[in-house]
Amino acid sequence: MLNSRVPVLASESGLSAYMADIKKFPVLDVQEEYMLARRFAEHDDVEAAHKLVTSHLRLVAKIAMGYRFYGLPVSDLISEGNVGLMRAVKKFEPERGFRLATYAMWWIKAAINEYVLNSWSLVKVGTVAAQKKLFFNLRKLKARLGLYDEGDIPQDAAETIAKRLAVTTNDVIEMNRRLSRSDSSLNQFVAEDGDTERQDLLVDDKPDQETVLGDREDRALGSKLLKQAMSELTPRERRIIEERRLADEPRTLEEIGEEYGISRERVRQIENRAFAKLQRAVLQAAKSLEATAAKALPRPALAGA
Repeated sequence: MLNSRVPVLASESGLSAYMADIKKFPVLDVQEEYMLARRFAEHDDVEAAHKLVTSHLRLVAKIAMGYRFYGLPVSDLISEGNVGLMRAVKKFEPERGFRLATYAMWWIKAAINEYVLNSWSLVKVGTVAAQKKLFFNLRKLKARLGLYDEGDIPQDAAETIAKRLAVTTNDVIEMNRRLSRSDSSLNQFVAEDGDTERQDLLVDDKPDQETVLGDREDRALGSKLLKQAMSELTPRERRIIEERRLADEPRTLEEIGEEYGISRERVRQIENRAFAKLQRAVLQAAKSLEATAAKALPRPALAGA
């Protein structure tokens, strides 16, 4: 195991002692690092791997310190970084000609980044590359713009940051709000009477059941009226309307004209005439339904009856 004799940072209180311990491990020169990496790659030499890992623990600590402002324990950041370092040692190829520190730096940052994203909030903060980039760079860019308040970010500043990170302005504003607020329970009481929870005040922007049902019935009615009206057309009129008005990718006048052996202008005339017939038929059917519905309504009782 690569971590069998690697110093362990158990808590924040032991940070100073840990930093002193890792400074005892010597920094490797180029030739020694190359030979150790070859021994581990070719012979699974655990002792060689141990020297490679311990000689780079200071690099992990330095990188982890750059993430301390996210409010997470430095001991955890260092531990996750050490895991990334061990992965880098396993995959390191000395023949490529660069130093282990250059290669390991990316594995260390990746491990810490993943830990921060998974631990910073109960809500997933960044699930795509653009959101992750925004999460880890927003505070730095705000500082460059002189923005230190935790409130909403000004529109012009949001646009500047969005352009620099190749994200949308809304993404910048939303991420800023999420980073400015800590998680809070939906069951937290917010009223003086102690009976109202935070979740009771949440607004649901989705349409209610009555609206959804009404929209569904309107669509069904519209489809029924259109079907009835289409029966009033001739086969050629119906085909042209379907190809020109109802298809996802409407055909051109020229294409339909070639199919029927008529000019594009003639196709246009047939289309316009058929569409007018459709409108009249739909309107007539709708009036008929309204009249039928009106007859079905109960009549109000006459006064004095």
